[in-house]
Amino acid sequence: MNIYSKKQRWKLLLVAIALLIGVGSLYYTNRLVQRLAIQERHKVELWAKGTKFLATSADQNADLSFVFEVVKSNTTIPLILTDGDSKIISLRNFDDEKSSDTVYQAVQFNRILARNEPIEIELYGGTKNYIHYDNSDLFYQLKYYPYVSLGIISVFILVAYFAFSFARKAEQDQVWVGMAKETAHQLGTPLSSLIAWIEYLRLKNVDSATLDDMAKDVSRLETITERFSKIGSVPDLVPERIVAVLDESIDYMRTRSSKKVQFTFESNNLEELTVPINVPLFAWVVENLCRNAIDAMEGTGAIHVELTEQNSDITIDVSDTGKGIARSKFETVFQPGYTSKKRGWGLGLSLTKRIVEQYHSGKIVVKQSEIDKGTTFRITLNKA
Repeated sequence: MNIYSKKQRWKLLLVAIALLIGVGSLYYTNRLVQRLAIQERHKVELWAKGTKFLATSADQNADLSFVFEVVKSNTTIPLILTDGDSKIISLRNFDDEKSSDTVYQAVQFNRILARNEPIEIELYGGTKNYIHYDNSDLFYQLKYYPYVSLGIISVFILVAYFAFSFARKAEQDQVWVGMAKETAHQLGTPLSSLIAWIEYLRLKNVDSATLDDMAKDVSRLETITERFSKIGSVPDLVPERIVAVLDESIDYMRTRSSKKVQFTFESNNLEELTVPINVPLFAWVVENLCRNAIDAMEGTGAIHVELTEQNSDITIDVSDTGKGIARSKFETVFQPGYTSKKRGWGLGLSLTKRIVEQYHSGKIVVKQSEIDKGTTFRITLNKA
């Protein structure tokens, strides 16, 4: 299992734990809300009994002070008392200034009508009144509090996650840049010596063909050094004939690949088209894609590169006949550390994406892929 897969599993585990905590919190709070709802209904039923006792008591000398206290004690639960025809008799615990307004009464009645089952009060002669009630503010605060708190916690976690990811990415970028520049610096000294040795050997009349091959390899090392030195800097983009750049990169890979790998390039008559690029870096992109394709085909297959023009953009499709990429991995393959090979750091496609998108303001995606049939990467660049 590679580093990226391990990191993804840890993230999924943390999300699962967070969800478990959230669900547990919601469950517990809902239990409390249900208990509070039962208690509030009991209070309303007690208030109804007190109201009924006051309305039906025939004993003029009975001590009704306790009943009055029960009726007066409800200061939190909104109540509407209606007759059997749903005509509003009185309101309690609503806005005192608006309680006499019939429109306000009707709006409040319709609002709470479906909230709770009304409580029936049977009076003398079979007459019935009904108490319609809403829950208290405390009930709704308790009911919605976990959702609000979970929302706030989620926002905080997201902000913290993105801040941490940004800081980590910035740190990774600094490591990348430092390693690249140090590599370029370290290559400089032996390269200078190799160039001097080649010139010395020419003076000694060593076979020129051999020295020319050595010079090509040294030139290649110089190109690699230049590429590393540009990482972390803003490269100069110069209008270049894109067909010539692609031709050179494909030829370089062709000469260094097995004869079992067939390269084809379709330029669609765009030989004179120029695109602002940095040649050493962009050639690196093409070579990385070709090298990955060769690995995916295990040294046997076909690589097809096609250049097309689309309004203000150009597209470069690099297709192979390799083992393919699962659709779920279309984004993952560009992540640093991701690799399907037993050897390697998983940095090739990540570096390719960085060069295309950060340095050339372009876009690179997995256009399509089928398992055991092949993959097509698409690069999009602006012509201007």
